[in-house]
Amino acid sequence: MENRLSFIEELQFDDSGLIPAIVQDDETGQVLMAAYMNRESVLKTVESGRTCFWSRSRKKFWIKGESSGHYQTVRSLSIDCDGDCLLVRVTQEGAACHAGYRTCFYRQATPEGTLEITEEKVFDPKAVYK
Repeated sequence: MENRLSFIEELQFDDSGLIPAIVQDDETGQVLMAAYMNRESVLKTVESGRTCFWSRSRKKFWIKGESSGHYQTVRSLSIDCDGDCLLVRVTQEGAACHAGYRTCFYRQATPEGTLEITEEKVFDPKAVYK
């Protein structure tokens, strides 16, 4: 197991022990979300096959989908050239966004400087996060 996880030594965590992770749909290439991982969440992600992150606001470890049921099954995990960012390709169950959209990037800036919602909601957050 340790040999399989030796790539973690290549990661450049920041001063808070975190590394950004971009989560992408393995089939469509759509960017679903961005989050942070610490060493523990990287290990848990690799070991479990489901995305696990560190919440900077709540200061705790969390598994994507643990409260919504919208899990992400990991298909691959790549490291950028500097070792300071991860790309996690997943199969997404349901939606990635806690606001109810498939992707967290559901708003697009217009030439006028406003934001336009570019997707339909997949679920009602009030019904899921009671």
